[in-house]
Amino acid sequence: MSENKDPHVSQPEPRKFVYDFTEGNKDLKDLLGGKGANLAEMTNLGLPVPPGFTVTTEACKVYLDSGHEPPALRDEVSAHLDDLQARMGKKLGQPDNPLLVSVRSGAKFSMPGMMDTVLNIGLSDASVAGLAAQAGDERFAWDSYRRLIQMFGKTVLDVDGDLFEEALEDAKHAKGAATDVDLGAEDLRQLVDTFKGIVLKETGREFPQEPREQMDLAIRAVFDSWNGDRAKLYRRQERIPHDLGTAVNICSMVFGNLGPDSGTGVAFTRDPASGRQGVYGDYLQNAQGEDVVAGIRNTVPLADLERIDQASYDQLMQIMETLETHYKDLCDIEFTIERGRLWMLQTRVGKRTAGAAFRIATQLVDQGLIDDAEALRRVNGAQLAQLMFPRFDEKAAAEQIGRGIAASPGAAVGKAVFDSYTAVKWSRSGENVILIRRETNPDDLNGMIAAQGILTSRGGKTSHAAVVARGMGKTCVCGAEELEVDTKRRRLTTQDGTVVEEGDVVSIDGSSGKVYLGEVPVVPSPVVEYFENEGRVSPRLPLEGPAGAEDSDDLVKAVHRIMAYADRVRRLRVRANADNAEDAARARRFGAQGIGLCRTEHMFLGERRRHVEKLILADTDEEREEALRTLLPLQKQDFVELFEAMDGLPVTIRLLDPPLHEFLPDITDLSVRVALAEARHEQHENELRLLQAVHKLHEQNPMLGLRGVRLGLVIPGLFTMQVRAIAEAAAQRIEAEGDPRGEIMIPLVGTVQELELVREEAEQVIAEVRQATGVDLRLALGTMIELPRAALTAGQIAEAAEFFSFGTNDLTQTVWGFSRDDVEASFFTAYLEKGIFGVSPFETIDKDGVGSLVRNAVEAGRATRPDLKLGVCGEHGGDPESVHFFHEVGLDYVSCSPFRIPVARLEAGRAAAAGRTGA
Repeated sequence: MSENKDPHVSQPEPRKFVYDFTEGNKDLKDLLGGKGANLAEMTNLGLPVPPGFTVTTEACKVYLDSGHEPPALRDEVSAHLDDLQARMGKKLGQPDNPLLVSVRSGAKFSMPGMMDTVLNIGLSDASVAGLAAQAGDERFAWDSYRRLIQMFGKTVLDVDGDLFEEALEDAKHAKGAATDVDLGAEDLRQLVDTFKGIVLKETGREFPQEPREQMDLAIRAVFDSWNGDRAKLYRRQERIPHDLGTAVNICSMVFGNLGPDSGTGVAFTRDPASGRQGVYGDYLQNAQGEDVVAGIRNTVPLADLERIDQASYDQLMQIMETLETHYKDLCDIEFTIERGRLWMLQTRVGKRTAGAAFRIATQLVDQGLIDDAEALRRVNGAQLAQLMFPRFDEKAAAEQIGRGIAASPGAAVGKAVFDSYTAVKWSRSGENVILIRRETNPDDLNGMIAAQGILTSRGGKTSHAAVVARGMGKTCVCGAEELEVDTKRRRLTTQDGTVVEEGDVVSIDGSSGKVYLGEVPVVPSPVVEYFENEGRVSPRLPLEGPAGAEDSDDLVKAVHRIMAYADRVRRLRVRANADNAEDAARARRFGAQGIGLCRTEHMFLGERRRHVEKLILADTDEEREEALRTLLPLQKQDFVELFEAMDGLPVTIRLLDPPLHEFLPDITDLSVRVALAEARHEQHENELRLLQAVHKLHEQNPMLGLRGVRLGLVIPGLFTMQVRAIAEAAAQRIEAEGDPRGEIMIPLVGTVQELELVREEAEQVIAEVRQATGVDLRLALGTMIELPRAALTAGQIAEAAEFFSFGTNDLTQTVWGFSRDDVEASFFTAYLEKGIFGVSPFETIDKDGVGSLVRNAVEAGRATRPDLKLGVCGEHGGDPESVHFFHEVGLDYVSCSPFRIPVARLEAGRAAAAGRTGA
């Protein structure tokens, strides 16, 4: 039945799947991908961009959902191809003067090397001679043709890329050529025949000669590459959503392999490793772009371009300044010079190291390009954590065996491995490894993730290894040419003949590029020294190392400025998880605003454990009282020291919450002792009595058994002893003119009745201490929300609680129904690899599940008690993404381990700065 359309009713515009570079802009990354949006933006700025068009991410999503392209896509591509051919004055694959195009992926977020690219589309047996005639260079034409077959074969036809590489190596060996540049036109013509033979043998079909078929197949291959294994792995690693799809950019080819007056390069407007302003990048004469990124030929520094081609160099410097000012950030640029003419092939906001991120953010503020709020948004907690990692002790005796390019900083130590499979295998067995390759490619991603650091003998700061390592925060040294890497024999050989076999320990310094044999000791980073100094910048002795004291001081000052702003704007307070005075003091130096979790069970280790054992196993009131009398002064002193370390700041003390079995003798060992005593006819009355008691209290699942509030209700006097110790410690500190601010937290509450019973006993004890000492004690009483029922009945529980602290570790276990201690060694790895988890729910809070319960408890609790204080004390409190969630739902504070406090402070500031403008 035909559909009648009312001409007076506006009909929806049909979706547009293809945009010319002149039609887009940098704000359309969702639709055009990062590469397409930025090509459009450069075109709009009047920069020299080869003409082209972009197939949108929407087209990719239709293809991935349905298995075929949108019906309108072919006609749209044809229309834009016609326009492109008209502008260029030649047609795709035209025999006498062929138009050639590149087909490149381009997702919203940069995924370097993870998806597919094909260059020189349009070349064929019929057009290669025409290209040679137009270029006046037969060698160039055959080189371009062999590159097309190689890339197309691997990317589109799924031929093993090693087959092409081996054929290329054989051709070079036969000619005695060091690199592919040394192969002549006839050598390359023969290589084309060899490559076509590989395609026929491996696929059962001839290499496609129809140019439009080449382009359509390449577009489809780019779409398919979105769901390739390496792309999915990279997205999981970088937490990029899987439903975005990729755009495809079809761009008219310009050639860097037309001779010595041509070339290709990658440039940065600032050093992505340090943040320093200057001329940074790589250039390679007589080459196409993939040669630079792949690292298969060693480049020259970009500064050498000034000597090679002064005019192009000057123009490039002007364009780089234009782009950095326009984007207000470090820009990463790909360019090609074709016979002295400069072309811009790509720009994007460049990936950078953690140190560079902090330096660049403050530099841009000083230049007036961004404000303080934007500077804070430009850095993140993961980068700050990297800056707190130790670095090598330059004064230590170490055997340096080589030096390369410092591509991504850090101090990495591990066993040498020479392939990704071994890196993953050894890493899973608990070994630290250094992945060593001639150069890396996207197929090495698994191994790069598993390794502590990456070392390559080829490539520069813009090679695949360098770019991906910087993005992941991995230590990386590239281009260590003096090291001969033999991946087949699994060894590297130094210039003096030293051999490093697989399994030997090596150390690599991504800040200096130095490579050492053996393990080099490490020293604290200057950023940790800064936090240890309570966040004060003070003159320090010059730091040893290649960067020098000025570099380290600049970094510390940049961190200080951004941290100071984060502290000014953040709403969330940051507390520490600390169980002793030493940890509390360190946490305070790191900026903690109190203790959010003191785990009193950690105070009963060593000799004290047997006193708790006696308490639990006591048969009579006298035995129980004796154990309590022994524990009370020990506990009181613990709390005196904590209150003193955190004087004037809140200290939340959780009453005893261990699984019961942790304080009982091991049932197996005890059974063996009893059995041996019986066999030897020895006296064993005490052991037998103890075994009977342990059997009585034994639990199949102690994590969900007699612990927390249940333990306090079942074992008379346990919680009241702890409350008395807290109260007496607070009174002692007040008498000493201190300012203790104690908060008593009752753990594992599932119903308000449990809390009411414990609270009643606690208030009675506090009143007794108040009367006995004459000190006006004010101790808050609250609970830990760590069970789903507690979160669902939070409105009732708030009637008896002055504060909630979310125990997200146990809440995650009870919501998901699995144990953190067990699953990470069993099915977690498979779940992560299959994409069921993008990240462990114990690492970043599960917003849809656990997060929903937290949100519900916040709303219900505050509805009952508007002044209810709310915090979180699971390790999620130091996770950057989770901190933003806790800010959003309205918590008052987060609490985490002392070392993560600076990260939590920074992220709390970033959460507050989201959408904020002005300094």
